[in-house]
Amino acid sequence: MVSGHMRYIDSMGDITVLLGRARDGDRGAFDGLFDALYPDLRRIAHARLASHQRNTMLNTTVLVHECFLKFTAADRLTPKDRSHFLAYGSQMMRSIIVDVARARQAERRGGDAAHTTLNTDVRDGVPAGEDEIMDVHEALEQLAGLDARLAKVVEMRYFGGLREAEIAEALGVTERTVRRDWEKARLLLAAALRTR
Repeated sequence: MVSGHMRYIDSMGDITVLLGRARDGDRGAFDGLFDALYPDLRRIAHARLASHQRNTMLNTTVLVHECFLKFTAADRLTPKDRSHFLAYGSQMMRSIIVDVARARQAERRGGDAAHTTLNTDVRDGVPAGEDEIMDVHEALEQLAGLDARLAKVVEMRYFGGLREAEIAEALGVTERTVRRDWEKARLLLAAALRTR
């Protein structure tokens, strides 16, 4: 995936042009776009997985490639610039991470199989990573019902690992607004998570 289309990027120029052409169905532009933004997507994936890497079946490369597959499967590419593309990528990564966490929880609980606990201390040895991801995801869904922009800020920062400047650009607000939204969202999420 990486470097095969670098000549294409050089001749095409800027990310916005690649996005426009990719939206028009140009597969070469779509591949070139991923080549150009692959380091950014890896940074986002790495930031999100850093604290939970031991507790999930995902790693940075797998998460980025899963994200690429989701982009490929989507009927239409909607982002209009680099920041929107990375914000959309972080949304997809959130979806992938939540799906993996759900599957791991189901597997841990035995799925449809009859479950017999032989050791009463078994819960102490179970990683909490998936539980934390699911708790944050559910609290984020509640937050989205209260204030969609606050939820987007959290999604891009917590699940996407985007920087304040990138979030501000994607949402069309100032970095100061992003900082205020983040603080407000943290308080609301902390209150929601305490009730779980």
